[in-house]
Formats: sequence, C-alpha cells, structure tokens
Amino acid sequence: MKATQKDFGGGRIPQAVHNCRVFFLCGPDEAGASAAARMIIGSFADAGETVDISGSDLRKDPVRLGDEARSSSLFGDQRHIFVRATGDEAHDAVKTLLAGVDGGEPEAFPVVIVATSATDKSRTAKLLEKRDDALVAMFWPPDLGSVTSSVRTMADSVGLQLNGDIAERIARASGLDVRLAQSEVEKLALYLGADPTSPKTADGDALAAIGAKTEDDGFMPLVNAVLSGEVGKLPAELRRMHELSINPVGLLLAMERRAAQLAQLSAKIGPQGDIGSVIQSEKRARRIFWKDERDLSAQIRRWRGKKLERLVSKLTGLHRALLSNSHSAELLLAQGLTEIARAAAVRRS
Repeated sequence: MKATQKDFGGGRIPQAVHNCRVFFLCGPDEAGASAAARMIIGSFADAGETVDISGSDLRKDPVRLGDEARSSSLFGDQRHIFVRATGDEAHDAVKTLLAGVDGGEPEAFPVVIVATSATDKSRTAKLLEKRDDALVAMFWPPDLGSVTSSVRTMADSVGLQLNGDIAERIARASGLDVRLAQSEVEKLALYLGADPTSPKTADGDALAAIGAKTEDDGFMPLVNAVLSGEVGKLPAELRRMHELSINPVGLLLAMERRAAQLAQLSAKIGPQGDIGSVIQSEKRARRIFWKDERDLSAQIRRWRGKKLERLVSKLTGLHRALLSNSHSAELLLAQGLTEIARAAAVRRS
C-alpha cells in the first residue's frame, strides 16, 4: 500500500503497523522519512532489538536481510530491522525477502527502510506498493508553515505553550528539520519543567536560555560556504563551528536538508530547464525563503545529475561515520566538509 506525509499526522499508521512487515520510506526529505521511521517503530507493540544494516551492505549481500529478519535476537525476544539506504541499494535484498515470504518461509520481523534519493517510482517501491503487507511513503521537504505547525503540536504533547512567533523561530533555527525541532522542544520543556499535567508557557527569554540559535547565526553560513564552493571562507567558518561548539550532527543534518532541497529543485528543472525561472516560481510559492534565493541559485549550478547523487551519498556516509565515531565527530565533519567544498568549487561546464 502507499501512504502520504499527511497519513503520518493522521490515524493511518497504527493500521499500517498492524498489517505491514516492510516499510519503505523515501523521497528528498530524509529528515521527514527518518521521523516517520521512528513513529512506525514506536508504534510496534514490542519493538525489541534494533538491527541496523546499511544499504551498501545489502547490495553486496542481498540474502542478509531475509536472514536477519528471520533470526532470533540475542535473548530470543522481538526485533526489527532498520536499513538506511541510498536509492535502490536494498532492491535485491527486499526482492529476496519477499520471495521467502511468498514461498511460505517463517514470518519475518518488521523491516523499516529509509531510502535517501529514492522515490515512490523506484524499483524497490514498485516491488512493495501493491502488497497488503508493505507500506511505501514518499516525503517532500516541508515549508516553514508546516514545520511551525509541527513544532506547536510537539510542544502541546509535552505541556509547552508556544505562540506562533516562538514556534516559527524554532522551525527556522532547526533548518526546517523536524528532528532538530523536536530536540529543541524537548530541551525547552526540560528547562521550564513542563509536562502535560503542568503546562508552561515558553517565551523568547527561555528560548535564548537553552541556546537555540537563529538560522543565520547557526548552521547556514557554513552550509552555504561549503555547497557554494567558497573555499576561501571555509577556514573561518570551521573555526566558528569549533568556537561556538556547533553540534556536528545538527550541522550535518542541515547539510542533508539543503542537499534534499537541491535534489527537489533539480528534478523540477530537468536536464535542460531554466534554473532562474524555477527558483522564482518556488519563491513565489513560498517553498523557498527569499534570502536563500542567491545561495540556491549558485548551488544548483554546481550540484546537478551524478554530481548531486555523489553529494547525497557522501553526506549519508559522513552521517554514519559521525554516529559511530562521536569522539572525533568534529574532526571528521571538518574533513568531509572540506572535501565537499573543493568539489563544489569545480564548476560544471
């Protein structure tokens, strides 16, 4: 079956979790797909042990997914398989898993796949979309209004009362990434001692106290310097990252968000489209901020086609490296961003 982003704000997910064993979450909004994955896993009656597998590993060994999904956990309890893939890396593994299911092999544990750069037209999605035991959902980057609304919903669930301005500031500071926004809301609730039985009102002073940065003062200057190939600005921006103790994972998520936005723009522009007219159309539709117009115009000219695909793959690999080497995260990120900035400095012909 297929679902939309709106379904994840409604009541369809419990039914899907009950009926489905394979979940394929794709689209240019990796943050939204990851948040949906957490929602799905959180809806399992007993999520049990998490088995993480990369898409590249499944591409090399397609049989592994079925083996893991039918193996008992260390203590014989429930488990679920979480796959973070790029494009159709998991296609052959999913096909092998489904062949076992249809061939009468023992029931498999749930498999949740977040597939960066894939769409609901990809080969993996086509394998799953007509099955009653599978769910395919595609996620597009949200706009400011939808993330602001999500922030207020998050706040309500933890007993925080936010006015529209505070919610919008959190959305902007998070780079429209719902995972970062959720983190800010949770920090704010903890700071104020809020909970659903004892609601608290958050104001600008409280937001400043937990260190929430504005978008301009936080991630975006470094994101733009890297993706625009401004290597001359990079040393100062990396020094600022260190001096301000900017969270490496948070910064990388902002990079991934911008890469997803570039992928969406690239799809709308097409091989021979007019970049300027598409940027203007997106600005009029309020899907991009007016202040991002210049940076996006420069970056989309540097990141198209295969080069953009390599960027997404590089960011995905860097994300894995940061999560597995947290003590060296800042150094790993600085090295990765330097490589990306140098690649961006080589203009397309």
